[in-house]
Amino acid sequence: MDIILTIWSFFQTNILTKPAFFVGIIVFIGYLLLRRPVYEAFAGFVKATVGYLILNVGSAGLTSNFRPILSGLNTRFDLSAVVIDPYFGQNAAWSAIESVGRASSNTMVVLLVAFIFNLLLVAFRRWTKVRTVFITGHIMVQQSATALWIMLFCFPVIRDVPLIILLGILLGSYWAVASNLTVEPTQKLTEGAGFAVGHQQMIGVWLADKIGCAFARHDKKRRASGKEAKEVKLPKFLSIFDDNVVATGTLMLLFFGIIIAILGKDLMHEIDTSFAGNQNFGFYIIEKALNFAVYLSILKLGVQMFVAELTTSFQGISEKLLPGSMPAIDCAATFGFGSANTVTLGFLFGAIGQFIAIAGLIIFRSPVLIITGFIPVFFDNATFALFAHRKGGMKAVVATAFCSGLIQVLLGAVCASFFGLAQYGGWHGNFDISTVWLAGGALMKYTGYIGLAVCVAALLVIPQIQYRRHKSTYFTIAEDYGKYCEMTGEEER
Repeated sequence: MDIILTIWSFFQTNILTKPAFFVGIIVFIGYLLLRRPVYEAFAGFVKATVGYLILNVGSAGLTSNFRPILSGLNTRFDLSAVVIDPYFGQNAAWSAIESVGRASSNTMVVLLVAFIFNLLLVAFRRWTKVRTVFITGHIMVQQSATALWIMLFCFPVIRDVPLIILLGILLGSYWAVASNLTVEPTQKLTEGAGFAVGHQQMIGVWLADKIGCAFARHDKKRRASGKEAKEVKLPKFLSIFDDNVVATGTLMLLFFGIIIAILGKDLMHEIDTSFAGNQNFGFYIIEKALNFAVYLSILKLGVQMFVAELTTSFQGISEKLLPGSMPAIDCAATFGFGSANTVTLGFLFGAIGQFIAIAGLIIFRSPVLIITGFIPVFFDNATFALFAHRKGGMKAVVATAFCSGLIQVLLGAVCASFFGLAQYGGWHGNFDISTVWLAGGALMKYTGYIGLAVCVAALLVIPQIQYRRHKSTYFTIAEDYGKYCEMTGEEER
């Protein structure tokens, strides 16, 4: 027994509480299970570990850069500023987790349990009707962090082992079921490309597709033709927002520039030691705002490094164990399909919705000020626009993206306040997390384990309903799109 306790103590101290090494070891084992050479497994271990360490650097930079601004807002206006962005949300969740004496490294253990549960649901698809394996690694990390805090918020006295198991079941169910909802819309948009969406807005994608179809039913010409909406021409200057760094830097400069200018030079000198006495205030603002783009870029680089290895490991394992399953991947994979300009239009109308909602928060003196993050405003709304546009055209794009922008800000403010993350300056911000997870979190908070059971049961019943509506083609559309088109009479272009 002493030997077991010693081994466990070593594992807990040096690996379990060190997520960089934990991720690296997972990748190493995954490569070995795929029968890769030991040297490739070692290379994967190094890349994954270094990538996670880089992520930590970016995360610390974001926190240190944001702290003086939060302090200034609290000092002058008694106001909490919250950036709606999954990386800011991840940071905020980890800070909240550690503030209650729990280990943020449990995020990676939850991720592993949730992934295994997703695999099990697909392995037993004959009964579960689940067809998709969620493999978008960086999204898995972000959602695991936020979900871990939500679980601790709802069940503050729960011990680590039951916490990880129960959350793994809940999160794994969400990954499997929500991505499964996107199979039909994604296959039709991509003309059978063979993947589903595994990101932050999967239930939103299903809704956007339904909204597009609803608009099409009121358009006799489009309904008669069954064709996609026509391409829309946009000014060339808008193409600068295709670059993540430019878009993020511009948004951060706009929002944080205004905030710092309002706080004033004297106050920023008092609360920010990095503001040199002889530095021009205008250049200080520019440097401070653009530093957010710098640290986000560092953070994303780290995520990309370890996620690339993690995804290869996970995808290889799922393919070995579950032939015929469909991978659920980054929503950006859909941007090469449909109308090219629709991506930009979704971003623009989503941004307009967000800005109007932010103005509403200011006018009505909300205690929480929301700051736009690039990832929700772009990736959520651009993706929704593509799916809505396929059948519903420009009207569907405008309605879907604009309403999504409003929801992201207004419900984001509710979430940040309700879950106690406003004080840490970040909320996940994406559509599903600010709607479905808000509802689920509130249910669990006020009904306890009954609410948790209801959430899991409600998720698992969704594929059953989907299957009962289209029994003959339910699995065919995922396995053989050409055959599906023959069976349904749909056009395969």
